[in-house]
Amino acid sequence: MLRRLCVFAGHFTLDDVESVCAVDSPTLGVLSSLVDKSLVLKEDVRGRACYRLHETMREYAILKLREADEAQAIGDQCSVYYRLRCLQSIGEARFHLDDWLGWMDLEIDNIRAVLRHCVTSNEFSNGIDLVFGTGWFWITRATTEGVRWLDELLVNGAGNPGTLGWAYFLRGFLAVLQSDPAAAQPALAQSVTKAREFGQPDVLAHALSLSCIAAYMADDRASATRFLDEAEAAVGQIDDVPAKVSLLQARALGGLFVGDLDAVKVASAEGARLTREIGDLYSHEMMLMNLGYATMLSGDLAASKPMLEEAMRIAQRIDDRIALYALLDVLGYLAAASNQSRLAAQLLGAAESVRTGAGASLIGFLSLLLAQAEESAVAALGASKFKAEYELGKSMSREAAIKRALGETSKVTPAESNGLSALGKREFDVARLVAEGLSNKQIGTRLFISERTVDSHVQSILNKLGFNSRAQIAAWIASSNS
Repeated sequence: MLRRLCVFAGHFTLDDVESVCAVDSPTLGVLSSLVDKSLVLKEDVRGRACYRLHETMREYAILKLREADEAQAIGDQCSVYYRLRCLQSIGEARFHLDDWLGWMDLEIDNIRAVLRHCVTSNEFSNGIDLVFGTGWFWITRATTEGVRWLDELLVNGAGNPGTLGWAYFLRGFLAVLQSDPAAAQPALAQSVTKAREFGQPDVLAHALSLSCIAAYMADDRASATRFLDEAEAAVGQIDDVPAKVSLLQARALGGLFVGDLDAVKVASAEGARLTREIGDLYSHEMMLMNLGYATMLSGDLAASKPMLEEAMRIAQRIDDRIALYALLDVLGYLAAASNQSRLAAQLLGAAESVRTGAGASLIGFLSLLLAQAEESAVAALGASKFKAEYELGKSMSREAAIKRALGETSKVTPAESNGLSALGKREFDVARLVAEGLSNKQIGTRLFISERTVDSHVQSILNKLGFNSRAQIAAWIASSNS
């Protein structure tokens, strides 16, 4: 049991152990014995009873697993388990998103290890299924990482017919969230092709709606109109509420791109009603954002703020970093418009930090608003004061920035401005050595842990801080020490 537990890179549950590491004796009894001997650690994580191996013990167990010639078999078993579990939870995930994301936060290090196993073992189809099955995590928490996994796994174009079209859709979705239409359009074209090839009308409807949004981003209105017409026809042929929500989102964003605010309000109001009824938190957040934007652009700033703040609270609840950056930007604009220039500068700076960490670019229709907000704040504060407040905003943790945006705090404390509380002690040690320019191998040697464990810590640091590069970690450490 001990040697097989090394397959888990992070926390694991009794269910995980029973499914992956079964032995002849009752699982709970063996696991309890290992806990009693301090070979396995038992912890409570967000109210869940969990276990984990100390890093040194995991390294020992890995060696023993290899000596027993079980590494491939247990790795394969772990891959099968997580693939099936994630695919089976797809329906639950969208409509119980906060609970599902809590489970993913617990299991994500194990899933990353399985994905790496799939890549190194050339199990591309299983890996694609797993990335698709965990799609809401990449959409809300780790857009850039999701792109990396999909690009590695989709490289040869092979996959299971039931999920391949969805995987290309997810790749396009992540690119749209990053405001990258050049990457989104070919992925969505593949999704449309696979949906037609495999007879999947639901995939087709979603892919056509998203293709419309990507075309608007690329300033190709003719293609956007064609995709929207095709999406309306596809949605009309199926009884699928999420597909209808996707179509409404395409209409709403299309209205924002062309300046048809009435179209935005009609589509978003219907979308907000539908998503509230079915418990779709993510889409409800998006519809509230659309309504808030349209109301604000219509000149009613006071009426727009409650919509945007409600969307912000949902984004905070599910840690949706793309939504957070956009909402911080817009609430920064509202602050500037109401002569709260220091707050405006801080929120604009915080938005840049979250946006950069999410690997996204500024959405086109926000650019003019933000330029106006910055011009107004600079005029009120002066260039040097604006820059200081903007940099303070950039140094905030996401949670501190949200509190400032929602008016829950009037100033930023030093602890909130550097985000130190987000990391565990070992993660901070790794981050500090990353900032010194050490490689993962060198960090492992310094801390007496494996290169694989260092890589897991680095990915966790990037995820927690909303970053996508080692350079950002180094800059964050530098600002924390200043």
